[in-house]
Amino acid sequence: MKSLKSIILFLFFSLLINAQQKQFTMEDVALNSYNSLTPKKINQLSWIPNTDMVCFAEGNKFIQFNVKTNEKLKLISLRELNWILEGDLIFKSLPKIKWIDDKTISFWMDSSNTSINIDADKIVNRILVPSKSENRTISEQNNLAAYTIDNNLYVTNRENKFIQITNETEPGIVSGQSVSRHEFGIDGGIFWSPKGNYLAFYQKDETEVADYPIVDICFIPAKLNNIKYPMAGQASEKIRVGVYNFKTGKSIWLKTDGEVDQYLTNVTWDPSEKYIYVAHLNRDQNHMQLIKYDAATGEKVKLLFEEKDEQYVEPQNKLKFICNNEDEFIWFSERDGWQHLYLYNTEGELIKQITKGEWVVKSINGVDKKNNEIYFIATKDSPIEDNLYSIKLNTGEISRITEPGANHQLTFNEFNNLFIDKYSSLETPNVCQIINKDGKIISTLLRSLNPLADYKISKPKIFSIKGDNGIDLYSRIILPIGFDSTKSYPVIVYVYGGPHDQLVRNEWYYGKYDFWFQYMAQRGYIIFTLDNRGSENRGLEFEQAIFGRLGRKEIEDQLIGIEYLKSLSYVDQSRIGVYGWSYGGFMTTSLMLRTNNTFKVGVGGGAVIDWKLYEIMYGERYMDTPETNPEGYAESNLLNYVENLNGKLLLVHGTSDPTVVLQHVLEFAKKSSELNKPLDFFPYVGHVHGVKGYDKVHLYEKISKYFFDNL
Repeated sequence: MKSLKSIILFLFFSLLINAQQKQFTMEDVALNSYNSLTPKKINQLSWIPNTDMVCFAEGNKFIQFNVKTNEKLKLISLRELNWILEGDLIFKSLPKIKWIDDKTISFWMDSSNTSINIDADKIVNRILVPSKSENRTISEQNNLAAYTIDNNLYVTNRENKFIQITNETEPGIVSGQSVSRHEFGIDGGIFWSPKGNYLAFYQKDETEVADYPIVDICFIPAKLNNIKYPMAGQASEKIRVGVYNFKTGKSIWLKTDGEVDQYLTNVTWDPSEKYIYVAHLNRDQNHMQLIKYDAATGEKVKLLFEEKDEQYVEPQNKLKFICNNEDEFIWFSERDGWQHLYLYNTEGELIKQITKGEWVVKSINGVDKKNNEIYFIATKDSPIEDNLYSIKLNTGEISRITEPGANHQLTFNEFNNLFIDKYSSLETPNVCQIINKDGKIISTLLRSLNPLADYKISKPKIFSIKGDNGIDLYSRIILPIGFDSTKSYPVIVYVYGGPHDQLVRNEWYYGKYDFWFQYMAQRGYIIFTLDNRGSENRGLEFEQAIFGRLGRKEIEDQLIGIEYLKSLSYVDQSRIGVYGWSYGGFMTTSLMLRTNNTFKVGVGGGAVIDWKLYEIMYGERYMDTPETNPEGYAESNLLNYVENLNGKLLLVHGTSDPTVVLQHVLEFAKKSSELNKPLDFFPYVGHVHGVKGYDKVHLYEKISKYFFDNL
């Protein structure tokens, strides 16, 4: 009997050990990392308006869950939904829904937006739109739909009649679509007024913007697709804001003065619908004016205030009117060096700076009207963690609500001062719970199991390295599986290094590239990442250090990371490689060319090579124009360093990339051939600024093999 027990125990532990020895395949890296190997999550989780309940999708039904009683009920099934819609196979899976009130949901269904009363099991409204329409938005207040067809803006009214708002025949005049290439927080071109009586919209004139040719080889002969791509220093689009009045059936234009190619951002309606606020930003992006307009006439009412900066001003958030107060709003600003909240009245008078300190406010997440408190997400306790805080407007007292040691995303329920709190950390895959305004857990909806429990994993370690003037440069290292400190290992530095990204964060670490990091760690490589100056969430001085000389300070900081690596006895100093995409491709190529052969191998994807070839809005913010900053453009132009290429460099690029156009890598290839430098290059045909689908398996196979063969 004892022998039998021993055999059973032996088999059990053998199975356990083997279960934890799985190697990542390339399919895991490229494909499964986005589905079967991601932590479990709750789909379509949202508050049901004015209730203590949340709704979420579970299988083929929507569930209603009372967060205070933990009562769980079926709300509506896919079959019942299709029955209400009078068709068995209208939906094969649950549609994405939006709550209108506590009994009504709406969703898009082909060419209509349909609203259903859950209690009555019937359709209560259906708004029709043409099948070829795009940029669809709904005004829930008065059952209207706005959308674009080609370059014009349309509306469907209550009688389901189509109204054409603009009638431009020139293809370069575009209405109702996003402008400024989605910079400055702009992600659309249609702005409903709070009560739905007006519709504001962008119109951009691109007629003077140069066409850029994208070649599609899926046709015989190949087809030319010209896109509007304004390169640094060249002609830019001209923007204006229109307002359509549903009572008069007419549009007026805001009478904006200033430069013809200025940026008009953060378009915001006031609660009364009487006024529209617009942040004007000059093309140099160093002078912002917040201006109040009369929505009925388009007349300028008042310049409220201005912000100036020698480098740049970057307004990214609309005005936040709190408690429906028409006379006061909150403004996000980095004017004191950190993004904070400022309370203004609508005459432009600063009432008070709400938050202050060497940390960043990232969003406003709710308002407690009764206690005059604002809830916001910030990096107050750590620059690599997002937590929820509250601040009392009358005293300025700040309280942290969420537990530190994780990154939190929260959705507020104003009805009862509760939050949906989704968080993760290096140790915790995914947790979803309901908390109150004191941080007390009311209910736990999900605590995800580790989907990688059966795999060989090397847990990342986060730490900081001191840079210039004692600045903390946050870093992450992943050691090889079966690490032995007496051995010597090659290193791959993964880099981004540019604005509006932060790679080193205390969150579940298997995201865009992390599976590949683990794949390489299983094969004996150290993976190292450092967030250099220029990365986000560290304050204006840290972020603006790269201004005018992209690549200089970033390289200096990355080399501090290399010195740290070289101080480790187990790092093979002769075998250091680098990989990055987009700005990271620029950094990869820069590090290969501008660090005196520190790096043996590099792989750059979608790399910026010459900033003169990049778009105006982003490029001129950080570099000014080629005319005003010729020395900076020359210093950052990687074509001027091709002669320094002595290691192995692979550049990959999507042939239809509309963000970093193919000309970058083609110019680099041309210069390499002129100087007889052995560049390796692979085009991913038809892909844009990234590689998707099964071609991603090929991409990662190619990248991995390049390091296997050369590092």
